[in-house]
Amino acid sequence: MSSPAESLISLQNVTKRYGSFLALNDITVEIPRGVIGLLGPNGAGKSTLIKTLLGLATLTEGEARILGYDVSAENYQAIRKDVGYMPEDDCFIEGIAGVEMVQFAAQLTGYPPLHSLQRAHEVLDFCGTGQERYRQIETYSTGMRQKLKFAQAIVHSPKLLILDEPTSGLDPEERIAMLRRIEMLGERTDMSVLICTHILKDVQQICDYAAVLVDGTIPVVDTVENLRRPPSPSYQVRITGDSDQFMQLARDNNVVPTVNPVGVITLQAQHGLSEADIWQWAFDVNVGVQSIVPAKVSMEDVFIQVVQGMQHGYQ
Repeated sequence: MSSPAESLISLQNVTKRYGSFLALNDITVEIPRGVIGLLGPNGAGKSTLIKTLLGLATLTEGEARILGYDVSAENYQAIRKDVGYMPEDDCFIEGIAGVEMVQFAAQLTGYPPLHSLQRAHEVLDFCGTGQERYRQIETYSTGMRQKLKFAQAIVHSPKLLILDEPTSGLDPEERIAMLRRIEMLGERTDMSVLICTHILKDVQQICDYAAVLVDGTIPVVDTVENLRRPPSPSYQVRITGDSDQFMQLARDNNVVPTVNPVGVITLQAQHGLSEADIWQWAFDVNVGVQSIVPAKVSMEDVFIQVVQGMQHGYQ
């Protein structure tokens, strides 16, 4: 997909053991720049991979590069200066205000005191934090804590942002707002984003690529668009009129129709289905066509297929 020189993350025979436990198993993969979803079941090795890339865990074997840095040889401070990290668990200093926490994070990356305070206010404005920024952190709700962790991660304008479960614990409105901020960073800056999440709809909504990690290996890295493309021609159709006649005509042409609770008909064929065919069938049975769109596989289905494929010994 991309060469090691162009890749966001390049792994060559990467292995990590904790005693007899094999956390990462001989991974060789190139992960491109952009907004990437890192998926995997619990215990697959996602946290170990992140710790390895950040220099918090030493490789047992192999070579890994992140943003061009060799994680086994370069100064880890240089890596962390170019990487923003939002952990899943809270990591705050109690007894200080939110804005002070973000200012402290900016100073850790080299910002002088006055500039770090200015920068803290800028990112907190971007995160939708109002006067709450002046309250002590221990009084914050889950949503506010997520905003604060996100602000700390982006305060130094990193080249790569690693987010571990960024929408965990958020209500629907806050989740949408968080995803929109991530999307804006990907669209308006050169920042790449690696999102580690179990919420597959988040990946489906905002990611350019997805990498699936199973049993310490990464069998799949591809664009979300490619992964969601069905193996055979499929369309989703909305019609007005007698859907029974329309679906029977589809069956007569070796196409399998299914209808969901809101009346959207999915047409799946082994081969040879086109929009022209659908328009012709609608004309033949005298029904109206409201919309025709190519059907897509959900990320949930993609994930299940990859995991089951690995369990059965194939990719």
